[in-house]
Amino acid sequence: MAGTARRIAVISAGLSNPSSTRMLADRLVAATVAQLSERGIEAEADVFELRDYAHDITNNLLTGFAPPALESAINAVVSADAIIAVTPIFSTSYSGLFKSFIDVLDPDALTGKPVLIGANAGTARHSLAIDYAIRPLFTYLHAEPVSTGVFAASSDWGASADNVAPLGERIDRGARELADAIARREPATDADPYDPANYLGEGRSFGHLLGGLAGE
Repeated sequence: MAGTARRIAVISAGLSNPSSTRMLADRLVAATVAQLSERGIEAEADVFELRDYAHDITNNLLTGFAPPALESAINAVVSADAIIAVTPIFSTSYSGLFKSFIDVLDPDALTGKPVLIGANAGTARHSLAIDYAIRPLFTYLHAEPVSTGVFAASSDWGASADNVAPLGERIDRGARELADAIARREPATDADPYDPANYLGEGRSFGHLLGGLAGE
């Protein structure tokens, strides 16, 4: 297993450019790749900035068809060995863009997939959102979030070593857990782009789509 390169899909739901969401995602990726390297495992990461797919995601929700760029991103995510998912916290929960992307995935596409969760907000008061909002979302999808979720407040990016050091420790702990989860699994195989189970597109009927939205 150690001889096969692993692929990590990185979902970054920040809205600005540059964004602290992407900064956190990049640090999580670097730490995870370093941890895998220590285990003799080569890894590469594909980063998907969801703001670049916002219009396509909306169109997919409305029509049930994924435009080519979004379809490619979805296939990369569902066929990866692991996911790093980072979202800003709005109104005490994940962003609407983040949830909309998750909604266009097939409900079974992330089954058994290791996930490292990251989140950021202006204040540490929102840190519990990882455990009461984001982790249950991935658990519902039968993914396997690692124990450590990494939250970053605005103060974590300041000059104070007292704030920066704990963030670095949380990043390293989460990266170790994700690297361990990846190392325990066989390398993932590429998703078949023509398999309708891999994305919310031609293989998902309007009846299924409307049924999933019923009661909202």
